[in-house]
Amino acid sequence: MNFLIWLIIGGIVGWLASLIMRTDASQGILLNVVVGIVGALLGGWLISPLVGVGTINQGISIGSILVSLVGAVILLAIVNLFRRGRVR
Repeated sequence: MNFLIWLIIGGIVGWLASLIMRTDASQGILLNVVVGIVGALLGGWLISPLVGVGTINQGISIGSILVSLVGAVILLAIVNLFRRGRVR
């Protein structure tokens, strides 16, 4: 059951990050889930030690969703930087 919730929350976080970075038209549901989960891992590695909040991988709360969202936005910014040569 936790795996299913992890996928759903990861998809929502990835979708919100793609809306923020304006890449929603170029990615589908599967890529939104991947971006959300990998962004949560990236956020947990970079941001979580600074603010003391876990990610959606450790437990679901408002703080963990925000950390995961920031990680997903950073991930999309890095992808845009390599794909287009600039961050949107």
